Amino acid sequence: MLYPPDTADSFLSGIAGWAILGLPKQNGVPGMVTLLPSRAIGYAALDEESNAAPVVRETTPPQAPKPRLLDRVREAVRARHYSRRTEKTYVAWARRYILFHGKRHPAEMGAAEVTRFLTSLAVDGNVAASTQNQALSALLFLYRDVLEQDLPWLDNVVRAKGAQRLPVVLTRAEVRAVIQQLQGTLRLMALLMYGAGLRLLECARLRIQDVDFASNQIVVRAGKGDKDRVTMLPGAVKADLVRHLHGVKRQHERDLQHGAGWVELPWALARKYPNAGREWGWQWVFPATRFYLDGATGQRRRHHLHESVLQRAVKEAVRRSAIAKRATCHTFRHSFATHLLEDNHEIRTVQELLGHRDVSTTQIYTHVLNRGPGGVRSPAEHLLDL
Repeated sequence: MLYPPDTADSFLSGIAGWAILGLPKQNGVPGMVTLLPSRAIGYAALDEESNAAPVVRETTPPQAPKPRLLDRVREAVRARHYSRRTEKTYVAWARRYILFHGKRHPAEMGAAEVTRFLTSLAVDGNVAASTQNQALSALLFLYRDVLEQDLPWLDNVVRAKGAQRLPVVLTRAEVRAVIQQLQGTLRLMALLMYGAGLRLLECARLRIQDVDFASNQIVVRAGKGDKDRVTMLPGAVKADLVRHLHGVKRQHERDLQHGAGWVELPWALARKYPNAGREWGWQWVFPATRFYLDGATGQRRRHHLHESVLQRAVKEAVRRSAIAKRATCHTFRHSFATHLLEDNHEIRTVQELLGHRDVSTTQIYTHVLNRGPGGVRSPAEHLLDL
């Protein structure tokens, strides 16, 4: 396209990404301007008095900004399908490591800086060995999988020796006393954790389709280690659970009438099944009381009941029960395993119900059985006169 220079100047004021070719004067008449579409070519100002050759200047296309280090950590974690909590933990340790060394880039540091950071955690922070090893795992992931530095010193970093602790276990009477202090949905969740050996988040994230009343089974999806397993549905909670689900269904129907009723789906199922997020089978067994607006889709969704609600309720129930043990929500799972072994169930069966990869993890609950210290008669019993 050819334009006179004065017309071209006004026409080009808002145009970018074109090649501008200026022609020299001919017989005293200013040269014309030629526009050539190009993303990588810019233009130079025309000199009306010059008879020089046409001027064309190439420009480097803009490059996308390099992602920040912590964003690269997030991308690496998600690419390996680690859990959200693992992502949050690894990012937090990477940030803490960088700040500890005065915001130096990890690529500029090595074994000495890693050792100094871990030593500070143990000496100054007085953290447990498990916390120190968690920090080390995060840093190994940072160097190997994010920075892609396969350095030999990574294998020589010493891990802290963790101590083996016995789990806190409630007696049956203590379990009954704690659960009696709970009401409504929270009582039902506590019964499921004790009666089915569920972890806190496994209970909170149950969906309608995971509960099989006909087979008396609960399917735990994406549990610890992203593993599925099947556990029992306690008969003692079936009637209460049926009544609870009737109320949840009525709430879901009201949500649908108001243009809501959506829940989050795992992975990319929302793209594969666009309407599955409103189906009854995908709804949470224990939904939250309020909506939230998903920024990416604009859907009005319900999250599951937040785990902290049950944690606070159980803590208060233990206090009101006057139980001196340091019991938490996870104590129900410990008590479930221990009481099954007390009832002479096979340890392999208990292992499957708990979802343990190794039976040695389940064997820790045998400390309460008669085969352990509880089955040995103390010599003090023979001292009648003290």
